[in-house]
Amino acid sequence: MKYLAVFAALALLAACAKEPTVIDGSSPAAFAKTTEKARRDLPIKDRLTFDTALHNPGGQRYGNKDPGAEARLAYHGMTALDVVADAHARGIE
Repeated sequence: MKYLAVFAALALLAACAKEPTVIDGSSPAAFAKTTEKARRDLPIKDRLTFDTALHNPGGQRYGNKDPGAEARLAYHGMTALDVVADAHARGIE
């Protein structure tokens, strides 16, 4: 009976697992807020890759006057794990 209560408590805790943060690129302020929150969802070993990816979005052009806009567009709707996976696919370690 005691084990059943412990199992039920663990099952309830697992069911309440938090959803990953989705990055909002609709504005610079929303992007900054959600990327900081999404970064906290990652294990420490992936945070540097995440930071590097945010500063080097795919398709970046040298003549762009607002590189932050490219990052907001590229990562809008993604989670931190999606950003890290994209970075690894592009050779960012």
